[in-house]
Amino acid sequence: MQRIDGAAVAAKVMDETKVRIAALAARGIRPGLAVVLVGDDPASRAYVRSKDRKAAELGLHSVKHELPADTTQAVLIALVAELNADPAVHGILVQSPPPPQINEAEVVLAIDPRKDVDGFHPVNVAKLAMEDPTGFVPCTPLGCIRLLQETGLETAGKSAVVVGRSMIVGKPMALLLMKRGPGGDATVTVAHSRTQNLAEVTRRADIVIAAIGRPHFLGAEHIREGAVVIDVGINRMEDPQHPKGYRLVGDVDYDAVAAKCAAITPVPGGVGPMTIAMLMSNCVTAAERLNS
Repeated sequence: MQRIDGAAVAAKVMDETKVRIAALAARGIRPGLAVVLVGDDPASRAYVRSKDRKAAELGLHSVKHELPADTTQAVLIALVAELNADPAVHGILVQSPPPPQINEAEVVLAIDPRKDVDGFHPVNVAKLAMEDPTGFVPCTPLGCIRLLQETGLETAGKSAVVVGRSMIVGKPMALLLMKRGPGGDATVTVAHSRTQNLAEVTRRADIVIAAIGRPHFLGAEHIREGAVVIDVGINRMEDPQHPKGYRLVGDVDYDAVAAKCAAITPVPGGVGPMTIAMLMSNCVTAAERLNS
């Protein structure tokens, strides 16, 4: 069994990104990333801090806007418009999920697609579906593909099952695995909470991507011998023995499944580091395109 080291691959992506940042700096260009957080959700706040810290480490122009939980839709849209117009900002990210009074779809639509480094704008979704390389791809599925490629795991001709159908992971993940070329050419099935006989579906897969957001949802009965498992889930599970009172686990029961797998990502230390690495890469890509 191969344990896929997401931290090592993420470090490689970061090194590549530093080279690209240096090339831009030689032209007097500093990539800029703006992150907007509305409210004080602890998980979102921690994630925003990590993005801001990583951007600073790379030498990016990092802008962080923390807005109160009662921020109105109009105020948020106005801020996005300002960031769209700011030449020092190349990437804009509005942290999800926002408070209930915010219409997230409208916020996504307000972001300039050329600065939509999350890849959620309909223009970028359409470009992904059309295999147009000028769009932005959501960071987590893009990171999953990079993990497969860096680990030497072939996707062409393989049977892949994506468990989860969100716009953030499941749907773009399926589109990436289907596309022509490296990291694609797979035969893809998308399963979800309404899929009947899920274990029968996933056991047929050479590659299983778990992105359903439920701790230990997939067990040994879901995975065939020799499969590759990419676990996107990050869930808190109560654990009185742990110093924090909980531990982070994936959507896959790692201990039950790992011995059956040809390769598997751990949680933490698998897909997680790749998401931020691909975000930084996307931001630099935005700066390159906007200054081409």
